[in-house]
Amino acid sequence: MYKQIGILTGGGDAPGLNAVIRAVVRTAIGEYGMSCVGIEDSFEGVLSETHTVKLTTKSVSGILPRGGTILGTRNRNSFAKIVNGRACFPEMPISEALANLDILGIEALIVLGGEGTLGIAEQFHKAGFPVIGVPKTIDNDLAATELTFGFMTAIDIATEALDRLHTTAASHDRVMILEVMGRNTGWIALHSGLAGSADLILIPEIPFSFESILRKVQEREDSGSRFTNIVVAEGAVEVGKSEVYQDLGTRRLGGVGEYLRREIETRTGKESRCVVLGHLQRGGSPNAFDRMLGTNFGACAVRALASGETGKMVALQAGTIVTVPLSEACTNIKTVPIDAQLVRTARDIGISFAAPNESAVSGPDISRRQTMASV
Repeated sequence: MYKQIGILTGGGDAPGLNAVIRAVVRTAIGEYGMSCVGIEDSFEGVLSETHTVKLTTKSVSGILPRGGTILGTRNRNSFAKIVNGRACFPEMPISEALANLDILGIEALIVLGGEGTLGIAEQFHKAGFPVIGVPKTIDNDLAATELTFGFMTAIDIATEALDRLHTTAASHDRVMILEVMGRNTGWIALHSGLAGSADLILIPEIPFSFESILRKVQEREDSGSRFTNIVVAEGAVEVGKSEVYQDLGTRRLGGVGEYLRREIETRTGKESRCVVLGHLQRGGSPNAFDRMLGTNFGACAVRALASGETGKMVALQAGTIVTVPLSEACTNIKTVPIDAQLVRTARDIGISFAAPNESAVSGPDISRRQTMASV
């Protein structure tokens, strides 16, 4: 049994991080008699000048509903390299980190993060240091788990934004565009678009064409609905083109919503507006589901360590918390299948994904028997 464990948070913040921290501390101390040390500012906290804080049941009291992370986080570490807009970690000085952890008396780590952060955690595992990962990303794109905490709160926020845009779009006969996060995957756009009654959902997995977008806008005009609501993931791409970037130097995504607005307004003469939801999706209090999922993940992470597991990530599968190898979580990201149930449902109720020849794509490409069998 470990006497003292460390916990850190890495990558972008997400609603529910503090719920996990609280559950780890309460479980470790109350159930297993372990001490807990919080490592501040992600892996930076175990390099050079260490930054840590003692965590007790009193210090985590009241943090369950708080957004962000009391430990701080980094999604750009000093040892990271940016490749194609993504952080890569080939130069993590493991030997220095392990020496500092030994000085601090930390015998095992619980690491909260996405694929980049968990990729570093796997390096600790390969070096022989006990580590358990907890999946965190609002994009819900981590393989091996059905859900990541933070995702449900993010789609709640995006759905509320769509609800509000819907009324102003209808009042002014406008095209309203909501740009949400989603560099490589369209889970937020898909779920919020379906829940928020979007007319078009644009996601990275299905490249869009303006011909299909304009056709949908015209169809709504012809039917008497003189407004259109569009939700677009920041990583969505036009057919034959690349992503839209705020800054090509840092490869920071952003601007696809404004690009759509300009083109739609120019081509149709119809007044169009764009709202970029941005980091509002990350901040604020987690909803009830993310509080429960984060708490469950945190307690199960400690239980896994206490039972001798290492190099694993806790994951949600079929409603049960299980552990899977970190390598499974980090090897590939989970993208939206173009024939996913929610994609088919969206098309069934008239939502367009603006694929080229959308009418052909959304037609009966599978038999009714096959469709019903997979529902």
